[in-house]
Amino acid sequence: MDDMSSRKPNALDLHVPAPRARPGDKPDFSGWSFPEPGDTPRPDVDESAHALREYAYGLIRVLDMEGNALGPWTPQIAPEKLRRAIRYMLLTRAYDERMHRAQRQGKTSFYMQCLGEEAIAIAQTMALNLDDMCFPSYRQQGILIARDYPLIDMMHQVYSNASDPMRGRQLPVMYSSKKDGFFTISGNLATQVPQAVGWAMASAYSGDGRIASTWLGEGSTAEGDFHAAMTFAAVYKAPVIINVVNNQWAISSFSGIAGGDNTTFAAKGVGYGMPPLRVDGNDFLAVYAVTQWAAERARANLGPTLIEHFSYRAGPHSTSDDPARYRPGDEARLWPLGDPIERLKTHLISLGEWSEEQHKAAHEEALETVRTTGREAEKVGVLSAEAPATHTRASMFEGVYSDLPWHLRQQRDEMGS
Repeated sequence: MDDMSSRKPNALDLHVPAPRARPGDKPDFSGWSFPEPGDTPRPDVDESAHALREYAYGLIRVLDMEGNALGPWTPQIAPEKLRRAIRYMLLTRAYDERMHRAQRQGKTSFYMQCLGEEAIAIAQTMALNLDDMCFPSYRQQGILIARDYPLIDMMHQVYSNASDPMRGRQLPVMYSSKKDGFFTISGNLATQVPQAVGWAMASAYSGDGRIASTWLGEGSTAEGDFHAAMTFAAVYKAPVIINVVNNQWAISSFSGIAGGDNTTFAAKGVGYGMPPLRVDGNDFLAVYAVTQWAAERARANLGPTLIEHFSYRAGPHSTSDDPARYRPGDEARLWPLGDPIERLKTHLISLGEWSEEQHKAAHEEALETVRTTGREAEKVGVLSAEAPATHTRASMFEGVYSDLPWHLRQQRDEMGS
């Protein structure tokens, strides 16, 4: 009989995930396979989470690369609404380009684009009700743009000037607007997810009709906040949509570091008994459709949905990042699921509801809107060393508490203005 104790143990080997390609390599998307557009069935919204398990491992697609909308997930959207959507997407991209350039010119300290991900925030916002509450991460500026928030106020916030709605209390791009259902962005990753779940629980508890939606990147699914939120959402059937934007890169670490090599990010919902949907994040129609499905489920008191948006971060993580240091330079151009704006444009043209001339004119209009607004915002100031007249010492106590605690009232009174 073999003496197990006499065997020499195998040396252990720590596995460190590595991306397929590094700078100088040819982008490698080999081995990837996606369901064809239109192939994925659309389940009833009251289907059990267990029966939806396989949706975590496929990919819901509506648009093919020729602009045709195929299959049961095709949403019914009026052409006028689609034209409005592409204008929002063009405006978001133009805004991003200008503000990114403004940082390079020394007009602001920091900026973050959503280049290549415009369809996610805008399609979802247009599928939700105006009074639904959004708990975004820092790459969903399209929510505010799709809710017609003043572009100049977004610029004031980035410039932290005298007209900044946040009064200089937030980093650039950390927007907030209560009236627009846009919860204050936090630079600490995943903190907004338990806040969204808690808000949704409170909405259900009070008998309100509004639901919550929250966004985070695939990297921050490794944060404890995400898992605590998933537990509460599932246990209490909170009316919330939890959106994981898998854009392949979390700062300079690729998605495998957060578990993307082991399974999909949608599969994280399986263990919590939560419906998991995985969608082509560069397909406006597919994102709109899955958001409609999840919102209908939440409003029917059937609980939360986890959606993984499979996309690609075409630009740097932020102005503090240089993606050329960790990935091939042409990877974004070769992304197999294309560009979200180009794909929606192709679809509208195929419907006879858009043209190359209209697209060029809409692009120029977006650029001119951003240029004009930018000049107005810069008149107020950029990176001013002087505090605005409204920013007195006493103003630090304003807008923080609904009812200022006694000890802070005492400190304010002792300090004076």
